[in-house]
Amino acid sequence: MSKKRYFIQLSYDGSLYHGWQIQPNAITVQELLDKAMSTYFRQTIETLGCGRTDAGVHATDFYAHFDVENIEEEKVIKSVAGINAMLPYQIATKTVIPVSNEAHARFDAIARAYKYYIHFDKDPFKFNRSWLLKDKLDVDLMNNAAEQLLNYTDFSCFSKSNTQTFTNNCKVTKAVFEEVENGLVFTIQADRFLRNMVRAIMGTLVRVGKREIDLDDFKAIIESKNRSKAGQSVPACGLYLVKVKYPYLG
Repeated sequence: MSKKRYFIQLSYDGSLYHGWQIQPNAITVQELLDKAMSTYFRQTIETLGCGRTDAGVHATDFYAHFDVENIEEEKVIKSVAGINAMLPYQIATKTVIPVSNEAHARFDAIARAYKYYIHFDKDPFKFNRSWLLKDKLDVDLMNNAAEQLLNYTDFSCFSKSNTQTFTNNCKVTKAVFEEVENGLVFTIQADRFLRNMVRAIMGTLVRVGKREIDLDDFKAIIESKNRSKAGQSVPACGLYLVKVKYPYLG
């Protein structure tokens, strides 16, 4: 029996972790998942994620791929409960899916979606899961600005500097605010995202909502391709990766 590749779907509360990707001297989701899976399968398992979430960012839908040797496919597929038993409560695996040995959790994704949550009144049940913002915001203005994101592809102004990406081009297909009880939810979908992109976009859109800048200013910031002209990154606690799409998964 040879090596076989699988996708594992999981979700996690990122409040306690220093992001997804393994790092020295910091606890991450990937580190704990790899340890649990290596223990369960009794061989070294190294996952590769669909992306890297920063410290404090959450995911309700996250995929990683991994390879297993000399274990029947049915046993691997049914490993979810056993792996979950070895993980902390904040991390939960959902499914294990057999894929081709060439499948890649990061490079094969054709779309990703994030949500960002804002609440306006102190709520202990939203601590570390939503951003408490006490400013009054003009949601219509923010939606007008967010719609402009669909007209651009170069988002250098919203990217963390000194990243290793070969291009800052992304195709945004959805960007909208929805009002909910005591808050707002911002949903954004694109084929790919840059490091810190969603949090920087949110920080700039909030400036629009506060009427600190107008629609023309927002477009000028994008066209400048200059990170220093955009708004500050909003707190990580309100950000969730909520959907990753692949051409070969339903």
